[in-house]
Amino acid sequence: MKGISYITDQKSLKKAVVIDLKTLQKFDDEIGDLLDSIIAEARGNETSSRWENVKKRLKKKGKL
Repeated sequence: MKGISYITDQKSLKKAVVIDLKTLQKFDDEIGDLLDSIIAEARGNETSSRWENVKKRLKKKGKL
């Protein structure tokens, strides 16, 4: 794909990707959705907090 390059190791295995900024901007929404999905999956094992408790903590810190 134009605007995308791969960095490979000595065995020609893809290890990283470099995306031209113009190409990246064309897919801004899709990339945002992908990152949201990755973050959500990474946090899948975290415990959740009740909204009321979160609000209390934020108020104590002066952030709400």
